[in-house]
Amino acid sequence: MPASKMIRPNLVLIMTDQQRWDTISAWGHHWMHTPNMDRLAGAGVSFRSAYVPAATCVASRAAMFTGMYAHNTGAYSFNNWSHQRNWVEDLSDAGYWCVNIGKMHFSPYYDAPGFHERVVVENPTSPPMMGKQGLADDAWGHYLNAHGAQRPLFRNRSDPDWTNKIQAVPWHLDEHLHSDVFIGNNAVGWIRNRHYQQRERPLFLQVGFTGPHEPYDPLPRHLKLYDKASIPAPVFRDGEFDGKPPQHRAHQENFASRPGEGVIPLKDASMDALRKMRKHYCAKISTVDEQVGRILDALDENGILGNSVVAFCSDHGDLLGDHRLPYKWLMYEPVTHVPFILWDARNGRQGTCVDSLVSLMDLGPTLLDAAGVSVPAHLEGASLLPWTRGQPCLARDFVCAEDNYLTMFREARYKMVLYTGASYGELYDLEEDPNELVNRWDDPTMAREKQRLLIRHSQWLMESCYRTATIRSRSARGYRMRQPEPPYYLHG
Repeated sequence: MPASKMIRPNLVLIMTDQQRWDTISAWGHHWMHTPNMDRLAGAGVSFRSAYVPAATCVASRAAMFTGMYAHNTGAYSFNNWSHQRNWVEDLSDAGYWCVNIGKMHFSPYYDAPGFHERVVVENPTSPPMMGKQGLADDAWGHYLNAHGAQRPLFRNRSDPDWTNKIQAVPWHLDEHLHSDVFIGNNAVGWIRNRHYQQRERPLFLQVGFTGPHEPYDPLPRHLKLYDKASIPAPVFRDGEFDGKPPQHRAHQENFASRPGEGVIPLKDASMDALRKMRKHYCAKISTVDEQVGRILDALDENGILGNSVVAFCSDHGDLLGDHRLPYKWLMYEPVTHVPFILWDARNGRQGTCVDSLVSLMDLGPTLLDAAGVSVPAHLEGASLLPWTRGQPCLARDFVCAEDNYLTMFREARYKMVLYTGASYGELYDLEEDPNELVNRWDDPTMAREKQRLLIRHSQWLMESCYRTATIRSRSARGYRMRQPEPPYYLHG
């Protein structure tokens, strides 16, 4: 059959925001109520050791969608990145109708490289945004205004007990006004009502939820699911920061004293308060999970799912009080280790698990491979699609992440974190210390492993810069520079 007549699969990418890996019931975390994420896990391939390329939203998404790390794009934090070429544009050029509903975190927000349609939703507590098009708010903000409600920007000012709640605040308005319900409603509505001309083209649908990003504001009925849940307590030890870089203590103190919405003092929080915070976080994942199920049902009912490749992942995780720290930014496992499930519905139900290291840098090459689109030479990942057919892929020796001045280099056993311009760093033996409680950077018994990791990191960095030289120099995107295959970071 000619390529132009081949039936190409629809591609569906469902992303959450700030969801750590230990939050799916089917993955053995029994305290979670996630029937629809479980449904995906039961049908697809669960990559149980998936890692993000950055520790914050914008930096991670910039790397995932451009297929290049921050040292090649300059997007280390909340930097503009939508001017960079991304693989959605490759799908669009190949004839896909590309739709984004919810959070994408382009920067600037309202840019749309590659997408034909967008329903823009950003962080629920972000102030109204003045994009270059002069738009004063996102779609959800306008929806709130149309229903006589306001974006919940200043609950901290009206709630005298806000600080003590450490972001654990159930949703306080009607359900349909919750940002994740709004995103789910828009996704289901688009699936049901897509126009005729869109039906003639294969679909790439990206649905980006805002949850479980803080504030941890689940629907109250989902919070009730966790009334008797035995949720693990945060992991930390007394004096832990004495042997770690000063940024860890600074991170803790910054958010303990930060004025306004972002305050989250965990240094002296009681265990009851920490458990309550975690319960709200888990419940917000259940709020998102319900919408995931509605989207899967709509895809199925409208004849899309059976010819689709579905990917589910998150852009990074959340410390949730581990190490008595909030949020993200640092390179701990709860931040960098996330859920990732890939389901090729054309192959039926697989329900398998892969424990090999994978990176979300592999997401773009995987979806392009599924679409039958040539993977550009500068993308720093590899397709995982063969796993859905029971064919093992080339395995990664390590994964990397970059954010602000930090670089994580993680193998199966050892993990190193470098601080740009600093003589200190972090080094962990994850077999002996899976919770990263003891930094062994200055441990003389680890000197040989430390040196080996530094050399391997230098080799990776050199190859990474070389692989992306053509796109950075604006040369032909298809030109593949001379280099050994497969890339250095993969082995057979």
